[in-house]
Amino acid sequence: MNKKIVLLPGDGIGVEVIESAKQVLEAISDEFNHTFSFETHAIGGAAIDEYGTPLPDETDQACQKADAVLLGAVGGPKWDQNPSHLRPEKGLLGIRKSLGLFANLRPIQGFENLLHASPLKHEVVKDSDLLIVRELTGGLYFGTPSERRNNGQSVVDTLAYDREEIERIVEKAFQAASIRRKQLTSVDKANVLESSKLWREIVEEKKADYPDVQVEHMLVDAAAMKLITNPAYFDVIVTENMFGDILSDEASVLTGSLGMLPSASLREDGFGLYEPVHGSAPDIAGQGLANPLAMILSTALMLRHSLHLEHEANVVEAAVQEVLDNKYHTGDLNIRGGHKVGTEKMTQLVVDCIKSNNTTKSIMSCYA
Repeated sequence: MNKKIVLLPGDGIGVEVIESAKQVLEAISDEFNHTFSFETHAIGGAAIDEYGTPLPDETDQACQKADAVLLGAVGGPKWDQNPSHLRPEKGLLGIRKSLGLFANLRPIQGFENLLHASPLKHEVVKDSDLLIVRELTGGLYFGTPSERRNNGQSVVDTLAYDREEIERIVEKAFQAASIRRKQLTSVDKANVLESSKLWREIVEEKKADYPDVQVEHMLVDAAAMKLITNPAYFDVIVTENMFGDILSDEASVLTGSLGMLPSASLREDGFGLYEPVHGSAPDIAGQGLANPLAMILSTALMLRHSLHLEHEANVVEAAVQEVLDNKYHTGDLNIRGGHKVGTEKMTQLVVDCIKSNNTTKSIMSCYA
């Protein structure tokens, strides 16, 4: 297999964790006889500084020609006062739209020896294993008009969806639920919003194609409370763009570590952009302190969803689990009785375990 991967380091610690992802892919390439070629391009604040835009045409064109894209992080206080079209986040929104990445998948699963750091009690979060499927290219974030009026004294944002946009994300969620625990919760605000009423109608239509999937409708405020009081209740959640943004960020802290959570943004043909949930963390950038595991787990999602390398994805995820089981951690994780390491060491431990597992050596050879 010969695949072209575009790397978008972005800002802050994105530069460091993208390098970790590249090293992991090089290990997978060596162990499984694949060939990955890499191109690195600018996005976000770094692109604003170099090119005067958060999404240069060169970056967009390179991504269009790639087999998959890995993104580190965008943003930082340096650009907070920029006008809206020159904010780093515009680069991320722009590339999602340009590539047609309509489905964001965010798995939320805890690692046992990290659950002590959750703000919730262990018995509440210990069985949490859910997937949030978020519509990514419609709704309030992209609707027009979106503007200030009356000399800035009033504003308007537009929440707009058409049937096709809703159908394709709902279909993606049903597909995911059908290979998980066959439970789908559709989150909306159908008691208020016309868009949610159409959303609910389409879910009802689609469920006839998936008779084995149990479907429930839940208002977004109730879902937000349920995520805190009983997160293990959920299997797959599907919702529109803004609700998904809020709920997935809420869910990301349940397991005690934002630095462990990956995400995938996909289009219908399986092409995807993969990024960690965490931000650019400018306060620790360049110090070798960043946790690379969310980026590495995002790389596993890329192997699974875009490159269809399920075994290789499992090997990466198993390597991360082994490193944590042996109590190695970066500063953000704080594993009790553990061994604190930096970005490079953590990456090397994962790489060593990938090689060890593939050659069927003892697990402890990773740590020799």
